[in-house]
Amino acid sequence: MKFFRSLSALLLAVAACFSICSGANAQTPQAKPPQGKNPVGPPLTVPQPRHFPILLIAQGTDPVWSLRLGMKGPERLERAGYPPIPLDPAEVEQETTGSTWTYHAKDAQTQAAVAVHLSREACTVGVSDTKYPFRVALDHAQIGTLRGCARIAPDQFPEFKQKNLDDDDPEKKKPAPPTISFKPPVAVAYLDSSGRVMLARNDVPKLVAPKGSQLSLSHDGKRLLFVREENGQEVSLQLYDSATGKTSELLRGPLEQPFWSPDDSRIAFLKSDSSVWHIWTLPSNAVSSSTHPTQLSPTPVNSLDGWSDAHTLVGANASSFFWITDDGGTAQTISALDLCGPDFQSNADAAVRVSPANSDLLLISGSLLKTPPNSPKDPKTNLGADLFLYELRSKRRVPLNISNLLPTEAEWSRDGIQIYFTSREATGKSIINRIFWDASNPKKVRPGSNFVIGQ
Repeated sequence: MKFFRSLSALLLAVAACFSICSGANAQTPQAKPPQGKNPVGPPLTVPQPRHFPILLIAQGTDPVWSLRLGMKGPERLERAGYPPIPLDPAEVEQETTGSTWTYHAKDAQTQAAVAVHLSREACTVGVSDTKYPFRVALDHAQIGTLRGCARIAPDQFPEFKQKNLDDDDPEKKKPAPPTISFKPPVAVAYLDSSGRVMLARNDVPKLVAPKGSQLSLSHDGKRLLFVREENGQEVSLQLYDSATGKTSELLRGPLEQPFWSPDDSRIAFLKSDSSVWHIWTLPSNAVSSSTHPTQLSPTPVNSLDGWSDAHTLVGANASSFFWITDDGGTAQTISALDLCGPDFQSNADAAVRVSPANSDLLLISGSLLKTPPNSPKDPKTNLGADLFLYELRSKRRVPLNISNLLPTEAEWSRDGIQIYFTSREATGKSIINRIFWDASNPKKVRPGSNFVIGQ
């Protein structure tokens, strides 16, 4: 009997919601006084019904986005190529016509204002002929305006129960996080706890060299670049080929930070000339040819952060980050202060990695100006550390809030969903970790550091 009563209550609640969504906005008639008696007091006032579309999904195609609109309002915004944005619902405004509503919310990560304008009118998304019952315009103070349509979608709200209507516990009303699909890396390289250079394919490690640093693995996972100090004075650029099992020296001199291009046809690195560092490139087949490296740009840089795309490299000096193109020009410049914001140390020590799936999304390993309580500090700098994401177009900055792990050396997986980084335990031991791009599901991978991904 309890089951049937619960089922009946649920059906009544959903029927009430559908009645509201279909335009039932007439006021309840005021009670009539008994015949022969005058009414006492002012006439009864019945408030306009408020629209709570507890089962709506909004979406758009230019750009691709979707929004969950739950019992309290907007819950989660998702955009193609970006981590989901959790939203904190606020007040709801309804127009007097009863067919237009504005749902207010805040970006839970940045506190930016969000407003969702919903109107009951026929709507189509993109070139599709499917008609939706609601039109939507979402205004995000940082991202801008997203336009699309909405539909009733009870199948996408499995956590909805009748008790949600009466239960005020916010923890019980949180929607279940979506399942994240990802592909584990096939080929990786890293330094083990002894500082040895290791290459692992299908999680089977192989020793490459007894020492080395600044690793870069080709995108097919077969060739590994690393630098090695020679006699404590010179530095050599080494290339290991897994097909032959041999290591060859490509260059020797004042050089550092090698990176494969996205198509593995070139190698970029920093080279010093009279104490000034510049970006140089070298064809990847130079080990078997007489080709010499060439300077890419006259712009002095202190660090190299890899490739943004097949024709653009990211470098930095003490105050700015540069996107440098094949012809030596600068596609864009961002000051370190604008990139790092007020919470992170703004200099070239902040390591930038461009998402392989979205060139607008950056992953930054930075030093914290103010270390949270109970978070460790780097013994060399006496500063804490954290990772954060930065969107170039919107300038939206989202810390991942894992300063308790003192994260450094962050790297994207090839699918752009996973983030690998090095943490330091209280014993001083370095551990390679993995989290998803929304900072969920932390996992220790193996002892070591300088983790890079090929395939």
